[in-house]
Amino acid sequence: MPSIIMELVKMSKEKKAQLVKEVTEATARATGIAPQAIFVFIKENEPENVGVGGLLLPDMKK
Repeated sequence: MPSIIMELVKMSKEKKAQLVKEVTEATARATGIAPQAIFVFIKENEPENVGVGGLLLPDMKK
């Protein structure tokens, strides 16, 4: 039973559901393991708790 743990910034329930579906499908294809045996855990972080390239996400220009 594979367990996949992802740390992400907060996102909507709909986006999380889509992400879990796609990650599960891809893992099942790559491993041959049944989707029902694949666990996906999402840990959410506030954007101000995530830094990329030396900047916090809210401080990055879009």
